[in-house]
Amino acid sequence: NVVEHMTFQMARLPRKMRFGLMLASFLGSNFDRKVLEKAKNEEEFDFNSFFSSSIEAGFLHYDEFSKRFVWANDQIQQAAYELVPRAKRDSFHLLIGSRLFLRSSPVELKSNLLFCIVDNMNRGVHLMNEARQKYDLASLNLDAGNKSIAASAFHSAERYLMTGISLLGNECWETKYNLAMKLNDAASEALFVTGNFQRLSEITEEPLEKAKCFEDKLNIYHNLVRSLIAWGKHDECFSMCVNVLSQLGETLPTAITEEIYNEEARSMKKLMRGKQQQHLLSLPNMSNFNKLAAMQFLNHALTLTYIWKPKLSPLIVFRMVKLTMRYGVCNLSSFAFGVYGAWLVSIPRPDFAGGYRMGRAAAEVMKRLGATEDPLQASLSKHLEGYDAGVMSGDTEYAISNLLQYALVAIYGSGERLNGLASTIESYSKRALQCNQAVVGKFILIALQLVLDLRGIDRNVYPILYEGSTEDSVLATAQRKNDIQFCRAICIKKKYKAFLLGNMTVAAEMYELYQKLPVGSNAIGISHMVGKFIDGLIAFYFARKRDDDEKKWTKIGMAAMNDLRNWSTKSLWNFSNKADLLEAEYAFLKGMHEDAVTSYNSSIKNARDHRFIHEEGLAYEKYATYLLRQNKHDEALNHLITAKRCYSWWGSDALVARVDEAIAVLLPLCG
Repeated sequence: NVVEHMTFQMARLPRKMRFGLMLASFLGSNFDRKVLEKAKNEEEFDFNSFFSSSIEAGFLHYDEFSKRFVWANDQIQQAAYELVPRAKRDSFHLLIGSRLFLRSSPVELKSNLLFCIVDNMNRGVHLMNEARQKYDLASLNLDAGNKSIAASAFHSAERYLMTGISLLGNECWETKYNLAMKLNDAASEALFVTGNFQRLSEITEEPLEKAKCFEDKLNIYHNLVRSLIAWGKHDECFSMCVNVLSQLGETLPTAITEEIYNEEARSMKKLMRGKQQQHLLSLPNMSNFNKLAAMQFLNHALTLTYIWKPKLSPLIVFRMVKLTMRYGVCNLSSFAFGVYGAWLVSIPRPDFAGGYRMGRAAAEVMKRLGATEDPLQASLSKHLEGYDAGVMSGDTEYAISNLLQYALVAIYGSGERLNGLASTIESYSKRALQCNQAVVGKFILIALQLVLDLRGIDRNVYPILYEGSTEDSVLATAQRKNDIQFCRAICIKKKYKAFLLGNMTVAAEMYELYQKLPVGSNAIGISHMVGKFIDGLIAFYFARKRDDDEKKWTKIGMAAMNDLRNWSTKSLWNFSNKADLLEAEYAFLKGMHEDAVTSYNSSIKNARDHRFIHEEGLAYEKYATYLLRQNKHDEALNHLITAKRCYSWWGSDALVARVDEAIAVLLPLCG
């Protein structure tokens, strides 16, 4: 046939020409010159000679519009592909994919080149033996799957994500938990969209069993419930919704009687009596994570019951409206208002005015949503977008600065899990140094060192930039050179670590040193804001010692407390839990026990609701200290155990070890 004949003719070409054709055929129907450059080694063939000969022979042509080389037709590309013996094709695919992966920048790995890399490496996956290689390829398949989902190419996404899952070893839930969870999350979404519900049901069993916390299961449940609705498995779907909602703190009746219905309706009308449109529009935005998730699963239940058990639908709408009235509005609140309005005009004694009012409120809430200060966690993705924009525009300094801000927010400001964060930040530091951005790179190193310290990993990262250096020697050098910003960054880091690990002497020393460093006119960053919070906690700790400097430390603590309370009026999400904890510590100092208990509990609740898991643990620990002073040993023990659980979820083995020591000392005193 034609392909065999052309392959025979190509086989008679010079060796380097043949190799170039083989390599190019593995890159697709068209390819960029730079991609072929990455795929080849220098000695394998000469670019200019290869391209001129290929164009002259009619194998390739250059498309001026796309700036890419294009095969003349599919048969020519296939003929070049068959120059590679069948038995060696998979290994050749793996070779090309591996070369492209190792020679591509993070930005290039986010481009369409990613698909070429993954497609080639996947063909040779059975030749991989090392677990590290398989996990690297699983991560690439995750990126390719997410990129396909973003482009609505869900069948391709399904293929990539299922390949990624197949590469995970039995130990993945211990060693690569985040990767395993993300792959299963994304795969569940792709499988739902492609309608492969049977496979979706099969793959969700393991992540639901292995997930470390209920929150990690929610997206899996979300896609599983949607598939069960579409699959027509109504009983199983409703049962799952009820189960999820119960774990989110919401109950849902499984059966409906006239008495239950009438009581729910009376309760709903009583709640909404006298509520004008202005009141509904003045509700705050919903921020409680569990309630936001509950609204989503109530919406799933409403979708199901509308066609399955219509009598239950009004009760679910009532729950959604009640949650909105109590916890604020979210994107589903407008839908709930609209459906409630529809119910008002359809009951035996219709309330048309009320229905109209709810419909108008639903429309206005939709317009209003989004006008609130973003949580600190929301800035993480924006900094990564900023990095990409900087690289694409050639503004390397801006790009690397965004990586630094990502690291700082992830550590100090968001409660991001430390597991896996060290490798992420280390890759950022390497990228900074590769781009000759050593000024920003050294600040990223400080962030990396903090993560390692909190993880309990004994490793000094400063030699990456300063040979033979330690943190103390780097700080001394910065002081000598009057590098104020670098000194401040190290002081904050050392103070934060020392305080969390209970080394209060070092924490106080770093506070004093920091005060001697001029602030300048720069805006206050997240590490400085959290540093102010830590200052207040340090101050109240030393004030409680009742030494000669009690007044000094009390004044420092009160100043920090006032700053945090002021900031919380601008952003309750980001600062309310911190202000509450400082107020609790102040009340502890002054012997205002009722205020202390109220503020400790408020700090714990706000930290939990706003997903600051590390600061939730800190609030529990500080509350335990207060309870010990009141000789409430059993309660203190329970709070320390909960603090340990929070720190463990955060990924700080060093804090877990310290709390374990405190628990060991306290246990003999408990009943």
